[in-house]
Amino acid sequence: DYYTAGVVEFRQETPSTVALEENTAAYVEIISSENASATDIIVFPESTLNNVSFATFVSAPEDQVNPCLSDPNATYFEEFLVAISCAARNASKYVVINLTEKQKCEDTPEDPRPCASNGLNVFNTNVVFNREGVVVSRYRKVHLWGEPKNSTYLPELSTFETDFGVTFGHFICFDILFYTPAHQLIEEQGVTDFVYPAMWFSQLPFLTAVQIQQGWAYSNDVNVLAAGASDPSVGSTGSGIYHGRNGTLVSVMRQDVGERTIYVAQVPKYSKSRTVQKRMKRDVGESKARTQAGSNSSISMMRDCLENYETEAVQFGDEATGNLSRTLCQGSFCCDFNISWVSLEKLEDAGSYYSYRLGVYDGWRGQPDVDPNYTKNCGIFSCSGPAIADCGQLLPISGELQQPRVAFTRLEIEVVYPESRKFLLIPDSLLDDLMPLEPSQFEWSQQKPSEESYLHEVRFALRDSQEVSNLLTFAVYGNYYDNECTFGDVTEEEQVSCGYNSGSPRTGALGPWITVPLTILIFSWKCYY
Repeated sequence: DYYTAGVVEFRQETPSTVALEENTAAYVEIISSENASATDIIVFPESTLNNVSFATFVSAPEDQVNPCLSDPNATYFEEFLVAISCAARNASKYVVINLTEKQKCEDTPEDPRPCASNGLNVFNTNVVFNREGVVVSRYRKVHLWGEPKNSTYLPELSTFETDFGVTFGHFICFDILFYTPAHQLIEEQGVTDFVYPAMWFSQLPFLTAVQIQQGWAYSNDVNVLAAGASDPSVGSTGSGIYHGRNGTLVSVMRQDVGERTIYVAQVPKYSKSRTVQKRMKRDVGESKARTQAGSNSSISMMRDCLENYETEAVQFGDEATGNLSRTLCQGSFCCDFNISWVSLEKLEDAGSYYSYRLGVYDGWRGQPDVDPNYTKNCGIFSCSGPAIADCGQLLPISGELQQPRVAFTRLEIEVVYPESRKFLLIPDSLLDDLMPLEPSQFEWSQQKPSEESYLHEVRFALRDSQEVSNLLTFAVYGNYYDNECTFGDVTEEEQVSCGYNSGSPRTGALGPWITVPLTILIFSWKCYY
């Protein structure tokens, strides 16, 4: 049993009255297009429609308002909202859009915070229309990314039911790195399907768009319909539809210019009981022509602050084959790496190739004016030169001059992660076409040594049948969100209050190291731009 979904990779026009009309017309055209004809639901990206100058009121879902019918002359709602409501109605589809919303402060008397002088709050908001054009769901972004907008007084957990038997949760862009609302909807409400509008700014080596979309869907074993804004020149691209542990159904990462394209897939439904869910075997299909990211690519990438990692360069030597087994630690957090490779043909003098480093990090990540999150990461990542500052950088050339030096025949990371009140462990990979490995290409396990244990033994490995010569990243991304009640990182008394049994073996993560993360957070902010 399945439903048919479409996600739109959309290039917006520069905000203006004319651009708004043009963006709206393009939305309507896509909704009514032949390529969208089979879809039950269409998802558009974040921030590609209007801006604060053209903010619109949005009705509360419980009011069941149909802007197309109730306000055809757009006297209350903005014209674009009415037009898209009508388009959803005419095409008989569920349509998810993201927009800049305005709301009168007097409508939220429970919020004691000061109001703007114009009496309005401004939100980054998802709006869902049903097949009749009725507003059936609304979600306001919790984790703003340096946006001059408001957040709700209390975070919203928004879901909507459909006539094809699937209940969706939704969240927006940067929200994916936090427990609330995305992960919370899974754990507290058992949501298995998500709509995810984004204007993601990809960051090497761990957080490019499709890489994190697929990894999040895999780790949570959920369906994700991700629609991305399309402007590679600022690093914004990446859309896809993902079926949990089965991987990618369709995805795109533009490297040259933005586009306005709908990507469609049949999405298998999860059974109501997650415990008896049967996995559907999926044929990955034939390999497609691979496009390297390099000089023929206009995509711009951010870079993680890898200077804060404990790293070690991988020395390949001149032998035909090689291997490396290494335990690398930062403080008390340690990762075991096992790597084997075969050397490839001798490089041309004018050629260029990636070198690699092992890296381990245990601390906060963030930058000014955005919410930080705590990570425990283990990985091997590519570098465009010998220095750590060269890591997380694409090679400046591509094509025949960008040559792999080795092919990895074994990639294996083993690490023990502590239990925490809220955390998510993600298999995190990236190839030089800016796409991740698919589940058919890797092995992943996460298990406790015993039922009473507060430790998780994780193994992430390349499958024996695989050989990879175009690697950018192979890592375990441990997202500990606010690092609340992480086993071993709190006092004995706090461990008991967090629900851990008194006298449980500690991980040894206390001591002077516990004061380091704040220092790292402040230092990390200097590395992003």
